[in-house]
Amino acid sequence: MNKVNVLMVCMGNICRSPLAHGLFQGLVEKAGLSDSIWVDSAGTHAYHVGETPDPRSQQTALRHGIDLSMQRARRVADEDFERFDYILAMDRDNFTILQRSAPVQHRHKLRMFLEFAPQMNEEEVPDPYYGGANGFDRVYDLVEAAAAGLLEEIRNRHL
Repeated sequence: MNKVNVLMVCMGNICRSPLAHGLFQGLVEKAGLSDSIWVDSAGTHAYHVGETPDPRSQQTALRHGIDLSMQRARRVADEDFERFDYILAMDRDNFTILQRSAPVQHRHKLRMFLEFAPQMNEEEVPDPYYGGANGFDRVYDLVEAAAAGLLEEIRNRHL
């Protein structure tokens, strides 16, 4: 069986996508599926390449037992469209950028992350970068719900 590869994407890869990456990776490990699912994250912009996640994302994650300190921001690369089975945008703007960049044969892999959490009645994970700590808590709640839905879909469709 091939691994299911999941890429979480936001703008700079320091707030939302690292949190989604870490949280989903934790769910995968807890479910004993690390041999079946691989998770990564990236940004559509190169603003923070090589940097660790925003300290507020790291603090939010640590409060939930998730360590993001080993992650480093990177930009989405052309080969990501080939390599990943799910390319999940945190918001509509980044989804549009991904659509423009993706080769036609890989556009079916692009999804909005919150599609996996319809119960949240939200379409986008808001960017908390310019706000306070409460914004990161809200992002965590949204990401947690979507991660659970994504894991369920992968189990049902691929495992």
